[in-house]
Amino acid sequence: MSDKTPEKKNEHGHGTTGHSWDGIEEWDNPMPRWWVMVFYACIIWAIGYSIAYPAWPGIKSATAGVLGFSTRANVQADIDAANAKLAPINAKLEAAELTAIAGDTELSSYATSAGGAVFKTWCAQCHGSGAAGAVGYPNLLDNDWLWGGDVEEIYLTIKHGIRNEVDEDTRYSEMPAFGDILENEEVEQVVNFVMSLSGEANDPALVEAGAVVFEDNCSSCHMEDGTGDRSQGAPNLTDAIWLFGGDYDTVKATVNYSRFGVMPSWQSRLSEAQIRAVSSYVHQLGGGE
Repeated sequence: MSDKTPEKKNEHGHGTTGHSWDGIEEWDNPMPRWWVMVFYACIIWAIGYSIAYPAWPGIKSATAGVLGFSTRANVQADIDAANAKLAPINAKLEAAELTAIAGDTELSSYATSAGGAVFKTWCAQCHGSGAAGAVGYPNLLDNDWLWGGDVEEIYLTIKHGIRNEVDEDTRYSEMPAFGDILENEEVEQVVNFVMSLSGEANDPALVEAGAVVFEDNCSSCHMEDGTGDRSQGAPNLTDAIWLFGGDYDTVKATVNYSRFGVMPSWQSRLSEAQIRAVSSYVHQLGGGE
């Protein structure tokens, strides 16, 4: 007589999976035939898709697929079609005098729209989405321009940048670090004088001596009256508009260590039409002269 317990089978003749949970067992029934057929169909479809379309990644690119389908090619085709459609107006924009764009209704409307798109894509990261700037990044809405605010000067700034090492035609200026040139007492004197030009000095007793230091060391760029020189990128110190801040500690840090902001040249990244469009857009924001 055998001690082996006979295997349990259901009415279809299928045994259990062999697993037991607190005495509960599961019948080892086969998958429904419709499910198996769908599963096999999915495998066949996946193989066909891998052959027909880009699917398997390689070291440099994915398999191309026998159909040659490419989402990137489709996007590029759409871009090429849009560029072809805009080619006439872009050619007209490139041929127009910068100062005449605002007077041409068609060009002005297009430049404002296209320039706004360029600005939000490439310029808003530094100058802000509303062009109001931030500490170290100029506000483009006011009338305080380091290098000039008419549309032609704005165009040159955008095209060639400021103080970059890529474009040979970039505008360049460099303020010395006067902390290495002046005594600490002289730095404090000139800082108080500079603050007095647009407001109240931190220590009025030092203003007179600071005027002498300013004349000897700063007036060649900022002019004797402190109104600055746009051709050198030297800011006006009399209007209380400060790029990095106008409190005593910030002005002192500027005198001691100088500032050296860099704006990239955009002519290698933007087309001539895009540069002209964004120049016109910036000019019409309210601060352009």
